[in-house]
Amino acid sequence: MAKLAVYPGSFDPITLGHVDIIERAALLFDELEVLVVHNPDKAPRFTSAERVQLIKDSLSEAGIKGSNIKVTELSSGLLVDYLRQVDARALLKGFRNNVDLDYELPMAKVNRDLSGIETVFIAADPAYGLVASSLVRQVAELGGPVEKYVSKAVAKALRGSK
Repeated sequence: MAKLAVYPGSFDPITLGHVDIIERAALLFDELEVLVVHNPDKAPRFTSAERVQLIKDSLSEAGIKGSNIKVTELSSGLLVDYLRQVDARALLKGFRNNVDLDYELPMAKVNRDLSGIETVFIAADPAYGLVASSLVRQVAELGGPVEKYVSKAVAKALRGSK
């Protein structure tokens, strides 16, 4: 049986830090599913379908052509129910710093309690360790350059979606 890991996130938008995590995780698992999820606490700038396409475009632009990577979306329901449905072996999370870990560790515990699925953490590359999607959106909204933090496809979408 192939070992599937699911990397969930809002990816609004996907950053080069996310792309780096995807590339590295794809080497660790037989299959990697990048899952665009709805976060009720956030008002997304892009639709789920747009985010899925931006992820695909960003991976392609980075030369990541792994046949073991799939990009999908989950619009409702508990993540752990979805993980059981697709027979995932691991939930993948990237983290930039201890603040991310403090936020993610309680969720990892609850997800394991609810489903038995382990969370695997991958540390961000220091080159991307301080970049968050929300910061990229803010810089773009104020007319600043974001090309250092996102793919060309995402930068273009950010400029075009004001």
